[in-house]
Amino acid sequence: MGHAENFYLENFSLAGVVGESIVFESGNPLNYFEAIEAPHQIERINISGKLFIASSDNLSPAVIVVPGSLGVGENHLQHAETIVSQGITAFVIDPFTNRNVESTVANQTPFSFAASAFDVLMALETIAKHPRIDANRISAQGHSRGGSAVLMASTRQFADPIIGSNLCFEGVYAVYPWCGHQFLKPSVGHTKVRAIVGERDDWLSVQQVQSQIQAVALDGGDASIRIVKGASHSFDWDEEVYEIPEASVAPEAPTVYLDATGAMIDPVTGEANSLSTDRTHFLAAIEGGFGRRGAHVGSSGEQAYIFREDMLQFHKSTLRV
Repeated sequence: MGHAENFYLENFSLAGVVGESIVFESGNPLNYFEAIEAPHQIERINISGKLFIASSDNLSPAVIVVPGSLGVGENHLQHAETIVSQGITAFVIDPFTNRNVESTVANQTPFSFAASAFDVLMALETIAKHPRIDANRISAQGHSRGGSAVLMASTRQFADPIIGSNLCFEGVYAVYPWCGHQFLKPSVGHTKVRAIVGERDDWLSVQQVQSQIQAVALDGGDASIRIVKGASHSFDWDEEVYEIPEASVAPEAPTVYLDATGAMIDPVTGEANSLSTDRTHFLAAIEGGFGRRGAHVGSSGEQAYIFREDMLQFHKSTLRV
């Protein structure tokens, strides 16, 4: 059995550290507007994860690890183990199991992207109260859909109404994130933001990732991006590139911007609608001829090594380890 199969066992360990099972309350907002403007309407749900506390006599810095559309996988746990081995606590969350969702590869709508970002904020709020975690040194790392989630969670327009203005990530490391949803004014406060994406990623638009990072930087944020030459989606995996034929993607679809309330702005009409959901615009993208099936994952050469080195450099510098 691999790491992923063992993850839910009581005594599962990484780098010699046994994971502490933690359940925290999150929610299923229908869209960003509901998360921001109507929190009383949000359906509540418990999300589980495992906290691997790095051995230290002092309060530990921490990284929240957020999986992509296939849920917690071998690569996420390998990266968490690498993080723990450097004296940094890792909190790996599982957004899928308690929602009875196995995968969103073929359909991204069983729960909203707003819900994914909401999970990240609730995870931050939870471990910030842990007696062995330094609340001032918590970062987040998300992969694919999880990368979208951590970017959104770093945006103060989304975070402040949900967890308040005093709680903030030190850093956000967005790994091949889909950036089809962006706030018009993506303020991130003092959070350091970095995205890393493959040059040949066919799940998403590399240009959308670039525009997201540039928008954060233009708003005064500390934001950077690395594009890895020749790399596909999930180039941090130590396996050869292959196609997932059932993957539903629309990388050339227009960006859906969000106003200050989180309402989605229709790319065609320019009008904001608080009732619009992910599904609204995914269907519009399909009707516009942007949707297709099939996309690739995997790595070649030194791409996985390049990723690990970039990941560690970011977390160690940001969390001052």
